[in-house]
Amino acid sequence: MIEYIKGELAELSATYAVVECCGVGYIANISLNTYSALQGKKECKLYISEVIREDAHVLFGFYSKEERELFLLLITVSGIGGNTARMILSAYSPAELISIISQGNVNSLKSVKGIGLKTAQRVIVDLKDKLPSAGGSGELQLDLGVNNSQVAEEAVSALTMLGFNAQASSKVVDAIIKENPGCTVELAIKMALKRL
Repeated sequence: MIEYIKGELAELSATYAVVECCGVGYIANISLNTYSALQGKKECKLYISEVIREDAHVLFGFYSKEERELFLLLITVSGIGGNTARMILSAYSPAELISIISQGNVNSLKSVKGIGLKTAQRVIVDLKDKLPSAGGSGELQLDLGVNNSQVAEEAVSALTMLGFNAQASSKVVDAIIKENPGCTVELAIKMALKRL
């Protein structure tokens, strides 16, 4: 098994990256989240999931271990292959996806191309208990907590710059993040603007 590939980023598109390592170019299918993280970089490290089929050996590359862990969970669900899992991870960040599955938000999953009602329900039923926020392994939970504090800090800072009281903004943002663990900075700000 390949754990990761580290080297020069030889080529980058929205769907794949070519990483040159010791004179060999490895092509890895990537999500839009990984694509965004790699833009403007000359060197990179991609965490790899290798899918071996009869007709091909396909590498899926991820900027973070958390994203790869979610990918590996998604492909355990019946009806979800590597490309469908990559589509889901392109539509949502790892933190957003954890939140969607934990809350049983079928409609958000259905909005991903190639995911129907039954598949969305199956993802939620199969993965809800395996996710960190629902009592699974600790690594993603730890990173989600760090992510939430960063989101809170950035959202409060933005609201303060917009002229809102820092203490009031902090209380509102903390409440929003408790209600929506893993929400983005943009979403936290939008929701806070409605409450302030």
